Amino acid sequence: MQSWKNYIKEYKNYLRLERGLSENTIQNYIFDVEKLMGFLSEKGIAVTPVQISEEIVQQFVYSISGVVNARSQSRILSGLKSFFNYLIFEGYRNTTPLELIEVPKTGRKLPDTLSVEEIDLLIAAVDLSKDEGERNRAMLETLYSCGLRVSELVGLKISDLFFEDGFVKITGKGNKQRFVPIGESTKKYITMYKDLVRSHQNVQRGHEDTLFLNRRGRQLTRAMVFTIIKDLALKIGLNKAISPHTFRHSFATHLLENGADLRSIQMMLGHESITTTEVYMHLDRKFLSEVLSSYHPRK
Repeated sequence: MQSWKNYIKEYKNYLRLERGLSENTIQNYIFDVEKLMGFLSEKGIAVTPVQISEEIVQQFVYSISGVVNARSQSRILSGLKSFFNYLIFEGYRNTTPLELIEVPKTGRKLPDTLSVEEIDLLIAAVDLSKDEGERNRAMLETLYSCGLRVSELVGLKISDLFFEDGFVKITGKGNKQRFVPIGESTKKYITMYKDLVRSHQNVQRGHEDTLFLNRRGRQLTRAMVFTIIKDLALKIGLNKAISPHTFRHSFATHLLENGADLRSIQMMLGHESITTTEVYMHLDRKFLSEVLSSYHPRK
């Protein structure tokens, strides 16, 4: 398996330097290749990434089909395709062993969303008598107002706030940066937290520019944001499995329902491809009928 490790090492460098992907994303790509390596080791098949045939990969696909669901199969195959396409790109292979292997049909999973009323109830449930209340309210407002990923929220810097221009600078996947507009009310809540609570904290070295801090003066973890949101959902008796990403889904859905175009939403969410944004097109037929009757010239 040493030859696999050598190719994987080069592949990681390619993903990091040429593609500019984050370490989390790179690890997911490598995990897919390691799945295949594990199968080869288990079956005692001694073959290099350059030699492996379509038949062997097909055996691997059969082996995982009864263990993981269609969505996970599809993701693993996508990761393997990327690896073998890299080998072709570098001249190690002429063809990919996945060329004729079909990806399982998964359908698109529609993201859970919250109504505006549910978001209002969650934010209203924040206990403002505690210092972290101001922070939590500002965080939820920012998640929903700007459609951020949780990693983008906890990584937000004070120097990223361009309130005079009405924007915040967001560092997303692969360290790609984008500017996202921010509303007046969200600016107000962030400023209140920053001036009334954060300014009195003992900020730890290295976190002087971090916007949202925990009680120890350090950057919040993603897990802590999940916990805050789940506790609020329990508090108001919300019978939905929600997470920070639910606010991002709701941001996109509400914009779309109110007439925003997909391209604008794509830019604000930081999606590289418009097809990723299209998952938010889960509007009911009644709304689509209203759009047709309002905007089509032959209504």
